[in-house]
Amino acid sequence: MAGRLLKVSSVATAVVASSGFYLYNNKLDPNDISLVRFGRAAATTAVISYDYMTSLKHVEYGSEEYWALKSQLSDLFISFDVKPQGAASLAQVHKAVLHDGRTVAVKVQHPKVQTQSSKDIVVMEVLLNMVHWLFPDFAFMWLVEEAKKNMPVELDFLNEGRNAEKVAVMLAHFPWLKVPKIHWDLSTRRILTMDFAEGGQVNDRDYMRRHSINVNEISQNLGKMYSEMIFVHGFVHCDPHPGNVLVRRCPNTKKTEIVLLDHGLYQILLPDFRLSYCRLWQSLIKGDLNGIERYSRRLGAGDLYPLFACVLTARSWTSVNAGIGNTPVTHSEDVEIRSNAALYLPQISDLLNRVPRQMLLLLKTNDLLRGIETTLQTRAASSSFINMSRCCTRALARHKRSKAQSRARRLQITMSESLTLWQISLYELFLWVKGSTLGGWVGSLLSCLHYTH
Repeated sequence: MAGRLLKVSSVATAVVASSGFYLYNNKLDPNDISLVRFGRAAATTAVISYDYMTSLKHVEYGSEEYWALKSQLSDLFISFDVKPQGAASLAQVHKAVLHDGRTVAVKVQHPKVQTQSSKDIVVMEVLLNMVHWLFPDFAFMWLVEEAKKNMPVELDFLNEGRNAEKVAVMLAHFPWLKVPKIHWDLSTRRILTMDFAEGGQVNDRDYMRRHSINVNEISQNLGKMYSEMIFVHGFVHCDPHPGNVLVRRCPNTKKTEIVLLDHGLYQILLPDFRLSYCRLWQSLIKGDLNGIERYSRRLGAGDLYPLFACVLTARSWTSVNAGIGNTPVTHSEDVEIRSNAALYLPQISDLLNRVPRQMLLLLKTNDLLRGIETTLQTRAASSSFINMSRCCTRALARHKRSKAQSRARRLQITMSESLTLWQISLYELFLWVKGSTLGGWVGSLLSCLHYTH
């Protein structure tokens, strides 16, 4: 039955793909479940660049006003590349130069995409009802609910600009993170103009090798950035596919940078949800089974908490039992997960219907990040769990301080937080020494001493 369902609906395929490795290697984009990608292919036309002016004025294509505005592009730009730098189902991006010499990227929404989106929702709803009728065990109507909620947000480019500015301020303490500046005077709901950013995609190992970019540093910084978003702030960029995360060497400082693009879709995590999610990940890293069950149930998984833990981490239950921070990822484990995914499709469907809607975009984000780590061959690194542990510790301590009634209690919480963070740093130092040349020498010396005795 699962095999037949996979032929009927690409939605089922997205659900089965519980690991980023599976998604990446099968060329699947979790965004395929959104309505525009569900109903049509992106329309690319030679005149799309001139929609910039029509969007500003809300004029009809082909009218006299349209052609008059078309001739006024030179008032805004010295040059405007008609050929897009990149295109997707909602919009495409053109390179342009302002009169002051600054190079900008102009993101232009495809014509009629807003009117088409309502039709796409109807198509999606009909198809999902058909799937549910054919296979009652599989209920995916939450996809329609999420599409109805998220698509208007993604189509409002002014909202995307506000998200970009918010995350830039929120993560300003990361000097290696760059978010292109928004040009509000040249932006509307259908047009977004921002500084142009160059770089290679985050999964392009050849680009990183040519530019002497450390793959492990990129993976570690990506983990830091998302741990901060999820656990500390609860404001999460939910579309980190490789085209939206660029890497480069800064032309001035020569330091490695990450450029974060496409800020249309963010998930805001409610405080109770975020704190339970923090505690769940702490339990997963340590292998605390009681904690895993307790916080999985709080997040709506119920009796399916073992499956929830496996889906969330893309690890086997054996690894979850041992603590995912203590067990490296192996190829055989990945094969096991992909092989078993289809067998548990009804339970996965049930699980996705149980958990809060906030969890759905987090699962998608986890899969995309895991796919990047798999490509960079850094999934087995401990640094990601160390960063998560730090952020969870900080988030929970901040929450406890906000609830503390006395200065003494707040001081106690701060001291406990500092001690835990010190222990995490000490463990990180131990791992570094263990993996270094010095660690190899010490290990050899200890082996010799043990042999002589």
